[in-house]
Amino acid sequence: MAANSFLNQFKTANIAIKLIVINVAVFLIFNILPWLVQIDNGVLTRYFVLPTDLMRFIQQPWSVITYAFLHSGFLHILFNMLFLYVFSKFILNLFTEKRFLTIYLLGGIVGGLTFVLVYLLLPAFKGNSVLLGASAAVNAIIIFIATYSPNTPIRIFMFNLKLWHIAAFVVLRDLLTLDSSSNAGGLISHLGGAAFGYIYAMQLAKGNDIGLWFEKIMDTVAGWFSSKPKTKNARMRTVHRKTKKAPPKSTKTRQTPVSKSEQQQQIDAILDKISKSGYDSLSKAEKDFLFKAGKDN
Repeated sequence: MAANSFLNQFKTANIAIKLIVINVAVFLIFNILPWLVQIDNGVLTRYFVLPTDLMRFIQQPWSVITYAFLHSGFLHILFNMLFLYVFSKFILNLFTEKRFLTIYLLGGIVGGLTFVLVYLLLPAFKGNSVLLGASAAVNAIIIFIATYSPNTPIRIFMFNLKLWHIAAFVVLRDLLTLDSSSNAGGLISHLGGAAFGYIYAMQLAKGNDIGLWFEKIMDTVAGWFSSKPKTKNARMRTVHRKTKKAPPKSTKTRQTPVSKSEQQQQIDAILDKISKSGYDSLSKAEKDFLFKAGKDN
């Protein structure tokens, strides 16, 4: 009964909670299983961490994704999941869960590839190394929403900050400690994920969804595991009934300045539309209005 209850809660949870549960479950498995079967943890994680050795990377290309679900210690996973949970709320208030997952996974992939390329191309990074942890994916989440809506307020302990303050701290911390850190390769991956989040947000504000191709791939993969049977005559089930077409809604937006209360009403209406139909259902005018409101707040 307890297992069924947990599965039901997992199915109804949002995508951020699901990612946190998966990360925690993987962390527990990779820390408990070696102890149970008396093998070294490195033997178990070898084929899931991201290597800089080119031949090894070619042999295990899946590691460009799997590395982001492994963590080296309790504090490593604690802070990554904490940041993921906090910043997921801001993104999921504006965008679909599919877009959130796209940012997370692509951020991790770009961060991982940045790590591999730096070791392959720059003489300063010599020797073989491996990468693990969700930091690049989490950085992509943080920088994306801080770029898209920089002035959105956030309270950290007793301090009232804005999202761009947190993003600036995250990026500057990695840049300033790059030379002295023993984890320079990891910091490079953080910056790769952050760069992806920034570019994605800037392009999306211009109306260019650079993650759309990845969403289509996820839809295809999800279709492979879908239990819904396809009916051959699905296209024939059309009811030919004439109905009066409702007059088209005006898409004109007000050009005159609006008061704070009117602006908030428009924001609430747009957010309600997103929750019902997703971000892609917005018109360009609505997207521009939401982006401008995020900058002005």
